[in-house]
Parts: sequence; C-alpha cells; structure tokens
Amino acid sequence: MTPEARIATAAELLERILAGQPVERELTGWARRSRFAGSKDRQAIRDLVFDALRRKRSLAALGGGETGRGLMIGLIRDAGGDPDAVFTGQGYAPSPITDPERAGSRPPAEGGEALDLPDWLVPALQVALGPGLEAAALAMRHRAPVHLRVNVRKIARDQCIATLSSEGIDTRPHPLCDTALEVVSGARQIAGSQAYRAGLVELQDAASQAVSASIPLFNGLKVLDFCAGGGGKALALAARADVQMTCHDIDAGRMKDIPARADRAGVRIRLAETKALEQLGSFDIVLCDAPCSGSGTWRRSPEGKWSLTPERLADLNAIQSAILDEAARLVVPGGRLVYVTCSLLRAENEDRIAGFLAAHPGWSQGLTRRIGLDEGADGFFLCHLQKP
Repeated sequence: MTPEARIATAAELLERILAGQPVERELTGWARRSRFAGSKDRQAIRDLVFDALRRKRSLAALGGGETGRGLMIGLIRDAGGDPDAVFTGQGYAPSPITDPERAGSRPPAEGGEALDLPDWLVPALQVALGPGLEAAALAMRHRAPVHLRVNVRKIARDQCIATLSSEGIDTRPHPLCDTALEVVSGARQIAGSQAYRAGLVELQDAASQAVSASIPLFNGLKVLDFCAGGGGKALALAARADVQMTCHDIDAGRMKDIPARADRAGVRIRLAETKALEQLGSFDIVLCDAPCSGSGTWRRSPEGKWSLTPERLADLNAIQSAILDEAARLVVPGGRLVYVTCSLLRAENEDRIAGFLAAHPGWSQGLTRRIGLDEGADGFFLCHLQKP
C-alpha cells in the first residue's frame, strides 16, 4: 500500500470508530477483509488510527472537522506536512480537500482542545495533578513505551538483557522497578522470541511492576489478587516468593489465560470464582486492582479518554467502594489490603481511601503513592491499608 492509501484507509476506519464502533473490532475486521495488506501496512494503519485518537480534539481543529478525513488532515498539518500533496484523489489517495474542510482549519483553542482532553475532565485533573496537568496531558498524546518484566524465577536481569539482545530485542533497565526493562528496539519481535516463549519475560508496564514490588512478601503467605483480570500482577507476586497465590475476578472469563501464563512462568496460581472464595478463608494480603477510568493508560487505549462521562465516573466510584468493602472482609486480622488503580483522578484514588477509612474504624493507611506519566510509565495509584 502507498502512504496515501494507508491514510485513506485510516480515515475510513476512523469514520466508523467516531460513529461508535469499537477500535479493535474495526482494525481486526479490516485486516481480515484486506488480504492484500502486509504486516507493515496493518501496523502503519493501526498507528495512524491510534495517533489520531490520542489527539482527536486538536487534530480536528487543525483538520477542519471531527471526521476521519479531518483527523488525517490535522495529523499531516501537525507534523508540518502538506495535506494537499496527499489528498490528491489520484490512484488510492483520498479525494482532494474540500472548501469547507479548508475553511474550518484553525489552531486548537486553549484548554481542553489544546490539551486533547474533554472539557469536563480538565478541572478534575487539575485538582489531582496541579502544575503537572499540562505535562501529563501532552504525554497522553504520544505512544506509551513498551516494558518487559524479567521473571526472576528463571533469569537475572542482566542475563535477560543479553538474551533478548541476541534475539534482536534491545532493552535497558527501568528505574521504577528492579525487574523492569524498557524496550529500545525490536518490540514487534517479543511475542515470537524464545525468551518470551520460555517465560523469561512478560509484557508488563513498569508502573504495574512497581505496584507488585511494593508489597512485602515471604514464603507461605496466602495472597489473593481480587480483581485479577489477566493475572499480570499475580504472576509478578508469585515470581518473588513461594506464596499461596489465588486469583479471582467477577468475570471468570478474564482469567482464562492465567493457567498457561503461570505454566510458562514456572509458578503456581489457583483460580477461584466468587462462590469458591468463601471456602478459602482469609488472606494475609489482598490486592485490589479495581476497575477504573484507566486514565493513566489512555496512551494505550485513547478511546477511553473520550468515552468517559461524569455519570460513568460516579458508577466506577460506587463499584470501587463496594470492592474495597468486600475485599476488606477477606483480610486476616493484622493483614494488608492493597488498593490500586491505573487512574490519575482523585475521585478514584484518595477520595475512595478517605471514604473507606471513615467507614472502617481501626484500619490504618500505610504506603500511599502516585506514579505519574513523567516517570516513564503508565499512571498508577497505590495505597496499603492495614487491618486491625
């Protein structure tokens, strides 16, 4: 495919995505229908779509409208290119720029548009981030780095760096966690590498690794990952000590890949559906990576930035408080409840902890930390709570 054809395809896909179709469904469906497109074409179109979604508001201003074409025109202008050289209508290139598109082009307005944020979120993020708001918003406009977690059960970090390098994957240590590597080049080779297939590494953001590393462990502890999802944090915990690791998720289907991942990593993890938890007794440590807005990961999933509403945030707050209440009952006296979100918003973080402590006399707050986008990873919040 020519560069012009890639832009035309991305514009068509964006039209359907802007109309409400899921991003991954559109990209996957197009790839299946378009056997002529090679892997480089598919990746290039994916990059164009995600780059446009990360900067939807500012690109729409530059491109003359919030349409697939408008976002592509804006993307070209933002990069200093000439859209007329691409939108020629020749061959597979998109049709020429219209007079309304040309007339509608303007610099992004200050505030939410220039920051590529919904207007209603700007005050909430200002409260949470203070003077760091602009830097965080601008960071969300760019791709997230790729991080790996070294499986210390199987290999030391320095040896792992050398092993990955021999397979054409260059990495460097990340300062957030002593198991974290940042991929410098060769990221698209990870899934097929021997190091990955042998369980020496897992794809996991450095901030997520730092969350797991913050939890003190020793052999024999009973540990529950209460909102396990795919089990990334549980795998990281199980790699550090011989704990009795249990994973639970209200949607058991989310845990379907954990047994294979645990087997590859050389660790043991038990899965427990909700009814089975009652039979397992209490746990020394309960980790709650609660459902949230995902605002700390919007570089990876930019559609979440535009779909979040005040009503949905209020619903999430209620879910988060209910999860904290439920998880607290599963902690042994003197045990630890670790609350985690990948959110930047106080409403999902500090406010939830304050509400929990007010409703649970005797509990105490321990280590509490925000990990910002300026630390070279996703945005995370963690808080350790001690049961009396």
